[in-house]
Amino acid sequence: MNDLKQRGRRTFIAGLGATLAGVALPSWAKYQSDQFRIGYQKAASTLVLLKAHGALEKRLAPLGVKVTWNEFPAGPQLLEGLNVGAIDFGYVGEAPPVFAQAAGADFVYTAYEIPTPHAEGVVVLQDSPIKTVADLKGKKIAFNKGSDVHWFIVALLRKNGLDFADIQPVYLAPADARAALEQHAVDAWAIWDPFLAAVEGQSNARLIADAQGVASHHQFFLSQREFAQKRKDVIAIALEELGKEGQWVKQNVSAAAAQLAPIQGLDAAIIESGLRHYAHVYKPIDDNVLAEQQKIADTFYELKLIPRKIVTKDAVLS
Repeated sequence: MNDLKQRGRRTFIAGLGATLAGVALPSWAKYQSDQFRIGYQKAASTLVLLKAHGALEKRLAPLGVKVTWNEFPAGPQLLEGLNVGAIDFGYVGEAPPVFAQAAGADFVYTAYEIPTPHAEGVVVLQDSPIKTVADLKGKKIAFNKGSDVHWFIVALLRKNGLDFADIQPVYLAPADARAALEQHAVDAWAIWDPFLAAVEGQSNARLIADAQGVASHHQFFLSQREFAQKRKDVIAIALEELGKEGQWVKQNVSAAAAQLAPIQGLDAAIIESGLRHYAHVYKPIDDNVLAEQQKIADTFYELKLIPRKIVTKDAVLS
């Protein structure tokens, strides 16, 4: 088992050259007590706004802690950055932690966003003959490998009497996947907000199904284990400020969308639509959400999408 874990870890690290290409990373020191390096995606609106507003920097300055921000294109790449010590803290969907833990990444679940099933879905072009999930059988579906929609597609197919083997997965990053859909190179695209709201609002696309009744679509804040052990004060402050930012977004959705528009490069109305699909409410990790993650892990192992069985509770601080 240890040998298998090491092989998975080596495979995980070997992927850095491809998946982190073009991503500017800081020094790969595993732990620096005076640094708090945060990984984020442009789609992670609360984190993006926290960065823009500078509240976290003000809170941590008296502690002598410098905050740095590092952008990643998607959750799997962010997890690789966390695994190699490039960042201390980040925000991803349901599936990336499962893939990363199976590959030997050393991180801990820190907090989660309550379910947001309307924030991910599968779309097709308006002129597509595909009308229902059952019509996806045999079709090419684009999605980001290892991301939260990877689990969404598996769960959606199973609920509708299909297996993952019944489709042709096409692993593409969001921008490439949208282009492939618009060029008819794939039949459908599974994606999350704000990309979902954008393709519905800007392209000739329609929604086949979202995750309601299929997947919780939890979002997770993860921490590098050593940092979480030694700087609990920093993590606590970060979660407190994120909670405040989330409440502000809920109470000021239009204003938040207007601020995000130039950052995310999308129309404010589209961003607002996507923001309304997220809860912006964060809670400490509990047994129930870990049980849901365990279900994902067990299913992925059954489908041979991960190389070994994992116990999600191992990725928490004791």
